Amino acid sequence: MADTPILSVTGLTRKFVQSTPMTTQIASLITQRRWAPEKAVRAVNDVSFDIAAGETLGLVGESGCGKSTVARLVAGLLTPTSGTIMFKGKLLQTCSQKELLKIQMVFQDPLSSLNPRMRLAQQLTEAITVHGIVSRSEQETYLRGIFGDCGIDPILANRYPHQVSGGQRQRFGIARALAMQPDLILCDEPVAALDVSIQAQIVNLFAKLRRDRGLAYLFISHDLSVVRAITDRVMVMQAGRIVEEGGTAEVFDHPRHPYTRQLIAAAPKLPEGVAA
Repeated sequence: MADTPILSVTGLTRKFVQSTPMTTQIASLITQRRWAPEKAVRAVNDVSFDIAAGETLGLVGESGCGKSTVARLVAGLLTPTSGTIMFKGKLLQTCSQKELLKIQMVFQDPLSSLNPRMRLAQQLTEAITVHGIVSRSEQETYLRGIFGDCGIDPILANRYPHQVSGGQRQRFGIARALAMQPDLILCDEPVAALDVSIQAQIVNLFAKLRRDRGLAYLFISHDLSVVRAITDRVMVMQAGRIVEEGGTAEVFDHPRHPYTRQLIAAAPKLPEGVAA
């Protein structure tokens, strides 16, 4: 792994203003003769971390703790309230469109992240055409290579998203990200909507692509067994803050923070006497 982080996040904070219901506002006017102030919620609060080239960093925590907001901030889909995001040593806000293409995202629900009115191959072709990834004469060969890397049968490429299975759709979601030749992929609960056997296939695919292409991942999940299997390091998030960080084996085997211990204790386990 390179000494210089491919991604460096420092003091990242994102506030959302929570609107006060009109009934509450009216009640406040009657009782206190003033308009009730709006509340600010810190979805992400002073978060800092680095990801090295070729490294997989896990981010775990309960639903609503701010994991997906971190991914959207790193992807540039949201603007930080404060803090800095450096990608390849450059402020994210100053990166060109071509540089930003090197950060791609794989979403939890592949059906909602794909265009239902376009054939799957068309969606990939449109992406590489718009961004000029390869020339038109090279597109077919290029896509066949992407399909091969992602374990996709080319026959499925002419189907619509609803005509393939959930696992196949997620493979196309990964292929679409891979087509942009990224260096960093943000995986936001990428196996949560899949059954266990397909989860294993997708996790193995992520690991293969990492080995073959040297990709770095920010892997977000609430499934601790998946995180333990695929990551080098892991961060534990609670209410917008990182409460523990370390090597994956160290955090899982010797958790120090009470919240981490609670998460691990709450993970589903097979009953005694049931074979795994």
